Amino acid sequence: MSTVAEYFSQSYAEARAKFIAAAGQAGLDVESHVHPMLGRDGETLAMDVVRDGPKDARSVFIVSSACHGVEGYCGSGVQIRMLDDAAWRTAAREAGVAVLHIHGLNPYGFSWWRRTTHENVDLNRNFRDFHAELPRNPGYDALAALLVPPTWPPSPAVIEQIGRFVAERGERALQQAISGGQYHYPEGLFFGGTGPTWSQATLREVLRDHGTHCAKLAWIDLHTGLGPSGLGERIYAGRDDAETVARARRWWGDVTSIYDGSSTSAVLTGMMFAAAYEECPQAEYTGIAMEYGTLPQTEVMTALRADQWLENHPEAPEAQRREIKRQVRDAFYTDTDEWKERIVEQALDAGHGALRGLASKA
Repeated sequence: MSTVAEYFSQSYAEARAKFIAAAGQAGLDVESHVHPMLGRDGETLAMDVVRDGPKDARSVFIVSSACHGVEGYCGSGVQIRMLDDAAWRTAAREAGVAVLHIHGLNPYGFSWWRRTTHENVDLNRNFRDFHAELPRNPGYDALAALLVPPTWPPSPAVIEQIGRFVAERGERALQQAISGGQYHYPEGLFFGGTGPTWSQATLREVLRDHGTHCAKLAWIDLHTGLGPSGLGERIYAGRDDAETVARARRWWGDVTSIYDGSSTSAVLTGMMFAAAYEECPQAEYTGIAMEYGTLPQTEVMTALRADQWLENHPEAPEAQRREIKRQVRDAFYTDTDEWKERIVEQALDAGHGALRGLASKA
């Protein structure tokens, strides 16, 4: 492809077709885990997996997209670029690293322009022991009826009550209450579910197939919607362990963490990285989420609230539905050449950091 923009897409169906074509051009097989539902245009949905490197590689580097559905436009573009980049593929091969592309972790949300899975679950809050008592989120409890109100746009009274919460507790408390994750409002925001989702079960199968024989495992999960536009914050994605955080910072430089308050992210629960420890216990695991900014946080959160209201109100007028869906896509995908170039540049830099780290003795 002649320009960076060509690696990106306007629909899930286009993104999947480009990913499969790029794998074919690279001479690589595609392993498709087909989703039980169809996409927005009636297309097949799947978590597609491409392994670029030997099955017995001692080091495996996972690059994944669309954990949060509609955020997949960004990650898909990066993966397609990597498959098309001969220099990148040679560097991985020379480092002795097998690169595992997992395209469309949540293909339903990718296609339908939703952040959640078809179960209305935030996949990155779904990895927890559902036999144990599920934690409460007191902040969300206080806001639940206001965040997804009976009518949209929200009434002045709803806006006033949320403003009062912020005035009393601060913006950071609002972010933590909303995005930290909750398990008691299935028609609400950032719902972690009551059991494993299709995407969780399928991802675990992929990890068992591809990650149980390596000694080292790195993972970059690509996200959007938080932070300054086009900036890829490197957020540590692992257990609260000082040694592993230090290793991530040696590999990737300025890595933030939810554990020490340096990240723009709230403290989360039920995160996806848990599967790496549980399914690949023999491997030394090191991971980050690349979180690329799009729009100001208030606009992103308004889009998510509107989308959840829409999901709860299928009777909404078609014009309002179209407006909200476009608002959601724009909140997680900045469709400009400049933004896409910045995304790819930073992702490749982080990718090379992973290769160097996996090849090192430290």
